[in-house]
Amino acid sequence: MKKEHLFEPYSISVQTLDTYPVHEHQHTFFELVYVISGSGFQRINQNKFEYQPGDVFLIAPHDSHCFDIKESTSFFFLRFNDIYLKTNGIIRDNIQRLEYILMNANHRPGPIIKNETDKPFVRATVEAMIREQVNRDVCWDKINLQLVNTLIAFVARNIEKYLPEELNDDKEEKAFDILQYIQANIYSPNLIKAENVGKEFGISQAYLGRYFKKHTGKTMQDYIASYKTKLIENRLLHSTMRISEIVDELGFSDESHLNKFFKKNNGVTPSEFRRR
Repeated sequence: MKKEHLFEPYSISVQTLDTYPVHEHQHTFFELVYVISGSGFQRINQNKFEYQPGDVFLIAPHDSHCFDIKESTSFFFLRFNDIYLKTNGIIRDNIQRLEYILMNANHRPGPIIKNETDKPFVRATVEAMIREQVNRDVCWDKINLQLVNTLIAFVARNIEKYLPEELNDDKEEKAFDILQYIQANIYSPNLIKAENVGKEFGISQAYLGRYFKKHTGKTMQDYIASYKTKLIENRLLHSTMRISEIVDELGFSDESHLNKFFKKNNGVTPSEFRRR
């Protein structure tokens, strides 16, 4: 499957298409898609959703997706990664929370903006970004930077506001809650130890492992290792963070510990991965 990369902090583009130029593919970055006009279907992770003007879709890293266009469609694309936000005025606690929220978007895929009062603001923000991108008047890049943060904040609010409500109807709500707890506390290794996760959700440590594997298909340790590996990959691919900074952020004891962990799960050391 084709995998696309983003070699700049963020990019904005508008395209009018009769057919989508790329078949099902993946990204190493987030892609926010706003439908300006037209109709058709979005396919993401083997789910299919009809789209219409005003819909907003968020494709997270490693989601597989494409669009089946029925009526000629104008798309607005905002492509970015969470590291971009970290270098543009978003404080550390906020970017960790935002990263957690955005990565949870694919638990319930489909149009993201469900809060009706947000929709006109989202449309106005997109239109302003397009105008600034086209006119390139004085300070246009600084204005667009603020508009990017505004748009992403609207998206994050809608994910955070509606995702828990939707999960309440799911018979395996606790399994999703455990996944969310792990992702929210991935930067605090002590909180995601089995004994602490068990206490948080009232599940004995002996039963927790069986319960987690039954509902996710993998052990809790494998899930934590896989998620942490993806976070490290993102930092190596899309930032200039030193290995020592990644060690501190993700709670490794030292660089040797990080190197052994990453090589075990990825086959190469972090330095080799970044060079490649």
